[in-house]
Amino acid sequence: MSSEVAARRDAKKLVRSPSGLRMVPEHRAYGSPFGLEEPQWVPDKECPRCMQCDTKFDFITRKHHCRRCGKCFCDRCCSQKVPLPRMCFVDPVRQCAECALVSQREAEFYDKQLKVLVSGATFLVTFGKSETPETMVCRLSNNQRFLVLDGDGHYEIEITRISTMRILTEGLPPGEKDTHTYTSLLESQPVSEGGSARASGMLLQYGVPGSEGVSQLTLTAGEDANASKRPAAAWLAAMHKAAKLLYESRDQ
Repeated sequence: MSSEVAARRDAKKLVRSPSGLRMVPEHRAYGSPFGLEEPQWVPDKECPRCMQCDTKFDFITRKHHCRRCGKCFCDRCCSQKVPLPRMCFVDPVRQCAECALVSQREAEFYDKQLKVLVSGATFLVTFGKSETPETMVCRLSNNQRFLVLDGDGHYEIEITRISTMRILTEGLPPGEKDTHTYTSLLESQPVSEGGSARASGMLLQYGVPGSEGVSQLTLTAGEDANASKRPAAAWLAAMHKAAKLLYESRDQ
């Protein structure tokens, strides 16, 4: 991929919407798969009362729209201003109490896990049924649209084409027969985070443009120069958070 194409994929512009300033991709096709569209605001004439506490709006009690759900609330029920990176807002925006809680939970992903994913980690990568793994650095692209693998070769997998992501774990209790748990970008299958189990790898199934088949690769956390698997385990944990966020966004 040329530097010109990469620059075009990551280019952004500042726009003003009714809800506030947003820093959005210059080309809509390169928007983040984690993003959410701004909601349509409930028309003022359709909400004479707060949609939370039923307080009647008047000259003193003003109505406010939640920037995440678009519903009408009084100031008491919609007083918090919380960051909303999934809609690309530059500054914190007004949200109702319920939406503010959701946005606050997502903040950890944007403040911590997303940085881990973009920084990347080293894995042993096995493509398909190959018996020879390659040492590669796996990371999320800056625009969050691609899983990038770099080693002797360069590969990019579009996040939205990943159909299944299976997290492999180690350190399960003695006698536990199932050696892995998994999550899917299409189905809600939670990854176990209890006990001493730790993510040790990941199996991906994904579609390839121009092909009707499904390809597969496996990432395994290998020992690095410091004999530690921690960076890879942290990357896998962050990827699990990303998959969960993508699944949940389907219904928002």
